[in-house]
Amino acid sequence: MDPIASLLAAYDEQLRTDAETRSAVAVDHLGPLRLVTFDGGQGFITYKNLAGADGQTIQSLVREAVAHYGRDPTINRVEWKTRGHDHAPGLHDALLSNGFTADEPESIMIGDARTLAVDVPMPAGVQLRRVSTEADVRTMCAMQSAVFEDPHSDQVADALLRRLTFEDGIELWVAESGGQIISAGRLEPVHGSQFAGIWGGATRPEWRGRGVYRALTAARARSALRAGKTLIHSDSTEYSRPILERSGLVRVSTTTPYRWRR
Repeated sequence: MDPIASLLAAYDEQLRTDAETRSAVAVDHLGPLRLVTFDGGQGFITYKNLAGADGQTIQSLVREAVAHYGRDPTINRVEWKTRGHDHAPGLHDALLSNGFTADEPESIMIGDARTLAVDVPMPAGVQLRRVSTEADVRTMCAMQSAVFEDPHSDQVADALLRRLTFEDGIELWVAESGGQIISAGRLEPVHGSQFAGIWGGATRPEWRGRGVYRALTAARARSALRAGKTLIHSDSTEYSRPILERSGLVRVSTTTPYRWRR
């Protein structure tokens, strides 16, 4: 098996379903689908594969999944996570016809944590640190929400603060300059696997291209290695993909989030 195929096989085997739903409030099953409820009104739909479903079956699954979340008034948004290498006839059209909108495709990046754990020079005065207090987490989420143009900063912060109480290994990292958070991201070691995920990477536009995000990624990779994780994975936008590629990670597939809002 070639290296990319081997990494993709590890991704499918170790990172789909259970690994994605460990912090869920509830998980319901609909055929091959897992209908997940996270804290803060967030629904999430995932699966290991669609079990050979044809277009008509997929249309029915999407319709029933939307009805499931529609019956729960606490859910205000749902993400359906698709992967480019799945066999899923008609899924795109079925999602659009049931009220989902597609985000930009992202690259599924995987690589050796050691290739990321390098010393990176940063601009003078920039410091990295882990955060866990409520004030720091809310400030971090507000910055990320501004970068991503996501209005759910408080709900995201509430969910992260709840995650921190689980002591499941999640780490929140920020870069600061002059007391202002300028970049942030989290590390999520995946229990029972070789992997740790790096997520939520956001950098203020005026600080991009200056090594801050790469340094923040290196700090998270070093922490992953200390936790015994040898592989890093990330769903990367076109901002972060080139940085990870330069560090030795490779694109094994794509993922496109589809979003439904009440």
